Amino acid sequence: MTGVPASAAGGPSGARRVKGPASGGLTPASGRALAREARDRAPGGFGGGKARRDASGPEDVRAEAVSSATSSSPSPSEDTGIAGTAEAQGSTRAPRGGKIAAAAVDQASVWNIANLLTMLRLLLVPAFVMLMLADGGYDPAWRSFAWAAFAIAMITDLFDGHLARTYNLVTDFGKIADPIADKAIMGAALICLSALGDLPWWVTGVILGRELGITLLRFLVIRYGVIPASRGGKLKTLTQGVAVGMYVLALTGWLATLRWWVMAAAVVLTVVTGLDYVKQAIVLRRQGIAERKAALEETEE
Repeated sequence: MTGVPASAAGGPSGARRVKGPASGGLTPASGRALAREARDRAPGGFGGGKARRDASGPEDVRAEAVSSATSSSPSPSEDTGIAGTAEAQGSTRAPRGGKIAAAAVDQASVWNIANLLTMLRLLLVPAFVMLMLADGGYDPAWRSFAWAAFAIAMITDLFDGHLARTYNLVTDFGKIADPIADKAIMGAALICLSALGDLPWWVTGVILGRELGITLLRFLVIRYGVIPASRGGKLKTLTQGVAVGMYVLALTGWLATLRWWVMAAAVVLTVVTGLDYVKQAIVLRRQGIAERKAALEETEE
């Protein structure tokens, strides 16, 4: 309207003529300056120009620095050497004492069903003796009650060990109390029968001597290994329980004769399995000594 050209007024067309490549006054230095200025004004330009730095705050700068550091650091899954592998393993390593804590959690309570059955057998021992010797020890009624207590003790002996192994209820108390309860109820029955004259003392001596001797032998060779329970030993325990139970009852006639044969079979199994355990203990001890000598020779070499 005033007649002033747009180029003189500094309009857009004039700016383009000044900056454009067709301008005759453009020098290499001014060209580089214009290129730098254009790069700085571009928000997404390569190299992160001034406009980009001005638009981003301190938090963006820190995030960009962390991102670049993370992208430049090697991944644990890559071949980064021993240090990288150790660092990756260290991040997943359980804290010190973790295994001990896990073992404490997995440890079964003393008051579990298997140990309660073992405690019941221990309590049945004095109850059995009182019932067995009540009224002179020859009353059929009291002998029947004594047989019931003995039968309960023998039946629980079959279940407590199975429950402990099946449901992970094995405890230190059970390991100690279970064999004590076994020997206690059987020893009490044999001694009572021999004291009443129903069973010869030599039978009681053979059975109890074998049981105590094998138990002591197990402790002597435990440094070399554990003697496993054999089928003959289990059959011996069953036969002893049946024979003693038949003697506890006031049987007459052919049942009294049958119990004599059952007891004879129990005595034979007691002796045979006892000798087998002695043989296994000797072999186990020899193997343990040979393995120790071989280990010492290897260390010396």
